[in-house]
Amino acid sequence: MEELPHASHTIAEFVRGYEEGGVLRGFHCPACDLLTATWSLACPRCGRRDLEERTLGTQGRVAAFTLLNVPGDEFLNDAPYAYVVVELEAGGRVTGWMPTVRSVADLAIGDPVHFVPSYKPGVQFAKDRGPSPGG
Repeated sequence: MEELPHASHTIAEFVRGYEEGGVLRGFHCPACDLLTATWSLACPRCGRRDLEERTLGTQGRVAAFTLLNVPGDEFLNDAPYAYVVVELEAGGRVTGWMPTVRSVADLAIGDPVHFVPSYKPGVQFAKDRGPSPGG
């Protein structure tokens, strides 16, 4: 029987890292160079098992977003808010949420954002100050 791969930390420790420790962690695949913010035992692109843990950057740009008006229980008092996909400057993409975005006019693709540690579950981002790339 083939030995199962192992990780340097559990999913709970991975999540606690950003929820309590303020650190975004991810994995780098030395075979195909994928950098992912998703906890995994093997590379989702090529299947390699010996992934290298990396600390991810905290700055990035909005790659995609949607506005959520009907949230789960933990976010009931925060709606509406944006659910975002952020392309991190140091590499990799991560999904998260932005409680200060109340309408689609408050955010644009390409807007600079940064990670904000929070007591709420999930990865929280805030919009950087300054003009958006479009004006």
